[in-house]
Amino acid sequence: MTTAYRPPRDNLWFVRTRHCAVFVLRELTSVFVAWSIVFVLMFADALRGGALQEFAALAARPWMIAINVLALAATVFHTITFLNLAPKATVVRLDGWRVPAWMIQGGNHSAWVAISLLIAYFVLRSP
Repeated sequence: MTTAYRPPRDNLWFVRTRHCAVFVLRELTSVFVAWSIVFVLMFADALRGGALQEFAALAARPWMIAINVLALAATVFHTITFLNLAPKATVVRLDGWRVPAWMIQGGNHSAWVAISLLIAYFVLRSP
């Protein structure tokens, strides 16, 4: 009895093309996005529970700063790639005219920057 030929699996299939590598990297950044959410929830819990100094001590540790800097970079990459995919997922028409992808991307990125600047203004302003 003969068995069917099964070619060997390529465990690194995603590094063969740039498109696949960026796709897998974007999916892996979701872990860092989740960490950012957990960190904000820990901060909110410390504010609510009166343990802000303990949280500040934890957040000031070098390894925690490194994780959060890495999480920030991953979250920015995740956001940019998400906003760049929006025109492929959404078709916007105005009077039968299809809005070009660059306009949708430009609007998304502009809104992201404007909202980020507004949040930064309220967070960083002097009391």
